[in-house]
Parts: sequence; C-alpha cells; structure tokens
Amino acid sequence: MAEVTNQEKNQTKQSAFSVYLKRYWQLYVLLALPLIYLLVFKYVPMLYVQIAFKNYKIGKSVWSAAWAKNYGFQYFIKAFKDRDFINALFNTLTLNLKDLIFGFPAPIIFALILNELPFKGFKKVIQTVAYMPHFLSWVIIGSLSLQLFAQDSGMVNMFLKSIGLDAVPFIAESRHWVRTYIGWGIWQSFGWNSIVYLAAIAGISPDLYEAAAMDGAGRFAKMWHITLPSLKPTIVVLLIMNLGYIMGGGMERPMALYNKLVMDKAEVISTYVYTVGIKGSQFSLTTAIGLFQSVVGVILILSANWISRKLGERGIW
Repeated sequence: MAEVTNQEKNQTKQSAFSVYLKRYWQLYVLLALPLIYLLVFKYVPMLYVQIAFKNYKIGKSVWSAAWAKNYGFQYFIKAFKDRDFINALFNTLTLNLKDLIFGFPAPIIFALILNELPFKGFKKVIQTVAYMPHFLSWVIIGSLSLQLFAQDSGMVNMFLKSIGLDAVPFIAESRHWVRTYIGWGIWQSFGWNSIVYLAAIAGISPDLYEAAAMDGAGRFAKMWHITLPSLKPTIVVLLIMNLGYIMGGGMERPMALYNKLVMDKAEVISTYVYTVGIKGSQFSLTTAIGLFQSVVGVILILSANWISRKLGERGIW
C-alpha cells in the first residue's frame, strides 16, 4: 500500500507540474531569452580568462597557447613591477574614493530637498533639468569642459579676468583637474541616481508624517526621523554596490576629460589598459589587469555586505 501511495503521489505531482507548465509556459519562454543572453555573453567568455595566464598572441587559439612563466602569474607580476600601472592603480582608487565620498551623498540630498518642495509643477521642472545631464555623452561634457574651463579661452576664466581675478587652471593643473573631474561626475549623475531614492520616499506611509506633525515635528525633524531612516536600507544596498566599482570605472570619463598636462593624476587603469594593453597588443597583460580588478571588486562587495549584516543591516543578500 505504501508503494501504491508513493506512486499516486508522484503521479499527482507530475500532473500538477504539467498543468502548471501548460498555464505558464509563455513566461518561461520569455525567461529563456535573458538566460541565453547571460550564458552566451557573460558566462561563456569567462572561459577566456585563461588568457591572463598564457602567452597569448592574437590570431592564435587560446587553447593551444603556452602557459606563462611563474606558474602562470607572469603578467600579474609584470603589471605590479610597472611604475605606470602602480600610478594608474593609485589614481583609480583616489578618484573613485573621492567620487564615492562626494558623489554618493549628492543624490540623497537632492532627493530629500526635492521631496520637500511644495509646488508639484516646479518640482517636475527641477527633476527634468537634473536628469538631463545623464543623457549627455562624456565626449560632449569634455567639450563643455574645454569651453568653460580652458585657462586662456574658457568662459569662466574670462569672467574671472574681467573682474580682476587670476585665471584658475581648472584643467591644466593636477590638483584643480581632480576637483573638476569629481564635479563633472556629480553633475552628470546626481539627478538620475536620485530616482531610486525618490521611489523609496514615495513608498513611505503618509501616516508617519501625519503622526509626527501631530507631535509637533517640523519639516527637518520629519526628514531626519522618518525619511532618512526609511531610506537606510536603500542607501546601504547602493553603497555596497558602489564599493564594487572602486577598482573599476569606465574609460569614457577619463578619456574625455584628461590631457597631457595632468597625466600624473588622470591616468587610471582603464586608460592604462587601453594604451599599453590594447594599443600595444599585450592582451595577456590586459586580461590579467582586468581579472585583478574583478577579483578585488568582488572581495570589496562581499566584505561590505558581511560588515552590513554584522551591523544589523539587511545587505544585498
């Protein structure tokens, strides 16, 4: 009887599963498309990470290439012996940390201020104006930087000269260039990044604000004791994700804003890889540096998530 009962249970489960598939098979077909994309363009290319450990030459098979010296770590050692790479690594960390310190709070502050605006029409206009820079390419922003901040012909410096002040080398001197670089990054991204925080604020129950108002809380008190604590989980998750990009960053922004006068501060890993690895056809070296960046990024995300969980926050998982 027990065997019959088990068979009946299995048949019932199979029939229930077949009914479920017949009802929802379209959803699984739609799910298959992004899964195939991830498999083909994200996971299959991981097989070629081995280029970092081999003496690879373009045009030859990766699988037949000889393994590099020092147990495959020849190009990792070569990178860390290169003074230019160490400088690029230091610049990457410095610029990305400053981006995080000054750029990460900007959309939070903007979302809090925007939430307090009483006029909906004015609020929508401000939102639209703040979002627009996100859709500008860094090539356009680089051109704007030249037009505004060039030492001799930039509009800002021409204005400073007209009122009797000295021109400021915004893009011609390393210290000022770093500030200009960070400023452009904040301007380009703060409006778009505030969307997540505005969505989180929209999900806060109005009853909390009404109860606080009945207790005599003003706008600042409501913001401090209701809005910010409600945003805390979102802030923690986004902070952890941003920490993963400390070693990374795209090539567009540095390439659009740097020049030969500030190369000591403007050369980052992405531009170093492009110049030395891609232009110089050192593909094994390029892959080794990219793998190093990815491993450090994963370690940073895991560490930040572990710390957040220890502090009682939810984290990413």
